[in-house]
Amino acid sequence: MNGLGRRLLAVLPWLVIALVSSGVTLTAMMPAAWITPQFAKATQGHVDLVDPSGSLWHGSATLVLAAGGGAGAGTLLPGRVSWDTAFWPLFTGRLKMRMRQTPAMPAAIEVDASARSSTVTSGEIAVPAALLAGLGAPFNTLDLQGAVQLAWTPWRLLGARAYGQLVVTLTDMSSRVSPVKPLGSYRVALQSQGDSSTIDLSTLSGSLLLSGHGTISANASAFHGQASATGEARDNLAGLLNLLGRPSGDGTVSLDYNR
Repeated sequence: MNGLGRRLLAVLPWLVIALVSSGVTLTAMMPAAWITPQFAKATQGHVDLVDPSGSLWHGSATLVLAAGGGAGAGTLLPGRVSWDTAFWPLFTGRLKMRMRQTPAMPAAIEVDASARSSTVTSGEIAVPAALLAGLGAPFNTLDLQGAVQLAWTPWRLLGARAYGQLVVTLTDMSSRVSPVKPLGSYRVALQSQGDSSTIDLSTLSGSLLLSGHGTISANASAFHGQASATGEARDNLAGLLNLLGRPSGDGTVSLDYNR
């Protein structure tokens, strides 16, 4: 072996060390902005992270939720969501994160994602009632106010298929178009079963009575329900009921939506 070969062999270990060290350093410093667009893409615009700071491993951002996919429908949550990402699972093609949001989310959740599937542990979060406006008519007209709580069971995604239950609890809701305040409290349960989901609406308490059942799939969605008012509030809620649906007799309106 000539002198040049011996010098190359002597330098090679140090070159490898330098390359590995540089790679580890760059990975450790990977900015939080690298991961935030992935949330909007994976959730079709329903969840977005803006104003990121920190790194992929330990970072935070502001959480934006959108009930509808349209631009401008996002609702900014107070506080920030922060995360910690596990390093070693990345070598097996998995992303494992622990996320928490202060003050809306009382307990942290864990995200475990791979190329084929993703899971999110159960949790709950309080969101502004303004989020409902993103659902479109009639919610954007009603301008609902009140406490909105989202709670979900462990959620699993297999490609485009989702499995899990999401419960939305609406407490002491009121509307700018109604003199009756509050209107009542309600429960909406979404059960996702792979290619399709069911949605059930029920009244927990109040003068405005709402109920219904629907199905959601990639090709079509349908909801059939009804709205009415208790006797003492029927006159004051007549205008609101006309906004919600089509009169079907006995002071009841039909809540029928098809797509």
